[in-house]
Amino acid sequence: MLTGEPTAARAAGARPRPSPRAEIPRPLRIASEACARMLVIAAGFALLVFLVIELRVVVVPVAIAVLLSALLAPLVRWLHERRVPRGIATALVMVGGLAALGGLLTAVVSTLVDGTSQVVAEVTDNVGSLQGLADATPFRIDVGVLGDQVLQAVRDNQQTLTSGAVTTAATVGEILAGFALCLFALIFMLHDGRRIWGFVRLLAPRARRSRVDVAARRAFASLVGYVRATVLVAIVDAIGIGLGLWATGVPFVLPLAALVFLGAFVPIIGAVLTGAVAVLVALATEGPVTALIVLGVVLAVQQLESHVLQPVLMGRAVRLHPLAVALGVAVGVVVAGIAGALLAVPLLAVLTAAVRSLVASREVAPRAVDPLRPREANPPPALPG
Repeated sequence: MLTGEPTAARAAGARPRPSPRAEIPRPLRIASEACARMLVIAAGFALLVFLVIELRVVVVPVAIAVLLSALLAPLVRWLHERRVPRGIATALVMVGGLAALGGLLTAVVSTLVDGTSQVVAEVTDNVGSLQGLADATPFRIDVGVLGDQVLQAVRDNQQTLTSGAVTTAATVGEILAGFALCLFALIFMLHDGRRIWGFVRLLAPRARRSRVDVAARRAFASLVGYVRATVLVAIVDAIGIGLGLWATGVPFVLPLAALVFLGAFVPIIGAVLTGAVAVLVALATEGPVTALIVLGVVLAVQQLESHVLQPVLMGRAVRLHPLAVALGVAVGVVVAGIAGALLAVPLLAVLTAAVRSLVASREVAPRAVDPLRPREANPPPALPG
């Protein structure tokens, strides 16, 4: 009888009760499901960002090690192709890089120490010209009084500054630990990068492993191109602005050129900040006329970078729209400060190359599967190590 009741109800013309899903309009249901999925994705992304920020002492050094491996891996490979054992090649590249870095830091510090007294004297002599420049503005600014107020503020807050320096001891410890971790990770990436990737590749599904392998190779090739192009742009910026500073007689040419070189690794923001520092040093030491000349040199070098070097070098290495670069740098600064600005564009370049490789229909070659295989027919770019 129970099984016959629905049949009898349908025979009597009773209409079936609609399901709750059918009562929701289709557009609203689609929009709500899409929003629910977006919320899940946003929660996962927020969790990832939270973990990266909490583990920044580990994540940032490893990320910098990856950038350095993209720069130094071709040198290790070049030595290894000339029958130099990989361990010796890695040691030579690491020792050479550390020696170059140490020599640059020594030259910068010695220049700063030797020229401090000269700069103080020049700033004192140029206070009059700076006061004349301030009087020409509609604002009433007394440069001498302003300098005395700054010195007095430093004296009044000497205890606070000292306690702050003690507090930053933990930060110095983090920096040293991060440097050691970066150096340790870089050594193994240069020496054994392929085997490390071979293990990480096993995390991908077996059916997609070959495609993921090629995507990683394409992404690393994009990273290598980005680092090379950035180094070339930084060298041109440092040489151009350094020559301008030397020709105008501005002190601290080497430290300012080194600062410009480092600032070029932070797109958009770095060039502006380092150029402003060079102009301010010229204004404080040589006066407003020299500062205007230095400003012209900085603007000329930056125009050369933005209209010639960036399109030619970066355009070939990384296919990113300028708006994507600007937004990436802005988000990186908000999330992780200077480290975020430094790593934002390389991360975008790697993700863009990987996504393009994954969505390509004919990207994976049958033999381009094993990253440990030395020779392949039409292989994708090699990974470090």
